[in-house]
Amino acid sequence: MQKLIKGDDVIVIAGKDKGKRGKISAVIFDEKKGDKFLVSGINLVKKNQKPNPQAGVQGGIIEKEAPIAVSNVAIFNPETNKGDRVGFKVEDGKKVRIFKSTKKVIGE
Repeated sequence: MQKLIKGDDVIVIAGKDKGKRGKISAVIFDEKKGDKFLVSGINLVKKNQKPNPQAGVQGGIIEKEAPIAVSNVAIFNPETNKGDRVGFKVEDGKKVRIFKSTKKVIGE
């Protein structure tokens, strides 16, 4: 079971977007470079896009989300309004994720 999954509300704890919040929109697994997340509205970069009339793509400078390292984000705990660590607990025969600080189940 992954500690952070798609749809989790996270807060950036390091880098140029420190303190910003967003939802995980994609998880990128890479054994060599390390796992990364695409977080909505975080780590925006400008990309020069060439026009492609066949695909109907307009050219110009576009802003898109770049992947951010797993170590630079923490799950957001709405109870404490801070980033938190994730732990695991077996509840009714099922493994569930919990916030380390409050011991509450994530997603309830």
